[in-house]
Amino acid sequence: MFRNQYDTDITTYSPQGRVHQIEYAMEAVKQGSAVVGLRAKDYVVLATLKRSTSELASNQRKLFEIDSHVGVAISGLTADARVLTRFMRTECHNHKFVYETSMPVSHLVLTIADKCQVSTQRASKRPFGVGLLVAGYDATGAHLYQTCPSGNYFEYKAFAIGARSQSAKTYLERHFETFEELDLKDLCRHAILALQETVSSSKDTELTTKNTAIAFVGKNQSWKIVEDDDVEPFLTVLDVEDDDEDDAVAPESSAPVEMDQS
Repeated sequence: MFRNQYDTDITTYSPQGRVHQIEYAMEAVKQGSAVVGLRAKDYVVLATLKRSTSELASNQRKLFEIDSHVGVAISGLTADARVLTRFMRTECHNHKFVYETSMPVSHLVLTIADKCQVSTQRASKRPFGVGLLVAGYDATGAHLYQTCPSGNYFEYKAFAIGARSQSAKTYLERHFETFEELDLKDLCRHAILALQETVSSSKDTELTTKNTAIAFVGKNQSWKIVEDDDVEPFLTVLDVEDDDEDDAVAPESSAPVEMDQS
């Protein structure tokens, strides 16, 4: 994308009917590190790939708790994400204070989508350059939502956002029909395998305990983030997959070759 005369403020439309600042904000989401979300009947799992600016810096935090029954994973500008997550926490606390019950996930997502949309129609503001995957469990079951800088929001059975997320989406499209009845352990396994697809094309990056984090919430399970050394048991599924591929290739490579005696 290149700068032009129609992207100076958020209220200016181009002759093609485009609002360039919103497109720039959505591009920031695409350039953030990958985030994967999966939903079963009773659980929701989020898996994230954390980045660091250099080897001397710690990895950027990607998972945030909103309430005991809901949390988010982010892709894009972390500063904007902190503003939105603080607003979401306030909304949850206010709802619990007034109604003495946890805020429905759908209501929370609608509220944050409205806040994002307001930033697309006032000249004094700019769009939030961050996308959210919102995972929660309420009286209606488990939910996984995606929010967009434009103010749109969608509910998914499984989704991925961020850099090279299309590879993860391809994996999810092949397996999402089996997610509904899975338990938490198997759902986490699929989340790690889908996240692995986003780094499989990069020779310099692989999933480790330093750059991988998982969070889940569900029935009788409050929001929990697993990272650093605690995520090691979830990464063992990658070693199992590699061993299965090696076993599948070995018989083919060891098959005898018939020589033509004619």
